[in-house]
Amino acid sequence: MCEVFVSANPESYESRTRSVRLHGVITSVRLENLHWEVLEEIAARDGLSVVQLIEKLHDELVQARGAVGNFASFLRVSALRYMALLAHQRIPADLGVPIASLDARAVLSDLPASWTRPPRAPAQAPQR
Repeated sequence: MCEVFVSANPESYESRTRSVRLHGVITSVRLENLHWEVLEEIAARDGLSVVQLIEKLHDELVQARGAVGNFASFLRVSALRYMALLAHQRIPADLGVPIASLDARAVLSDLPASWTRPPRAPAQAPQR
């Protein structure tokens, strides 16, 4: 069993740091080479550079969550999630199909609960 994993090219799990400018602020992101390759594939599907994809993910994460937290971990999970969605045939394997063209609700429907965020609780009216 382990040969499937142990036979990986060691370069794939070496880390690489890239400097990224997010809205004028330069930050460094350190990820394993395989994660960078997956992010490059995701970006290419939508005609983006990796930096443009990272900026878009950052902005949408801030909009959805209000904060970023551990952004490098988020990028790793995004790459893993993309590969898992491909494996489960939720995303077409055809790299010519942009991710932005997919119906997110259809892609995410009926996934295991641990794969999706809990629904937002309805806003409560202030008590008087």
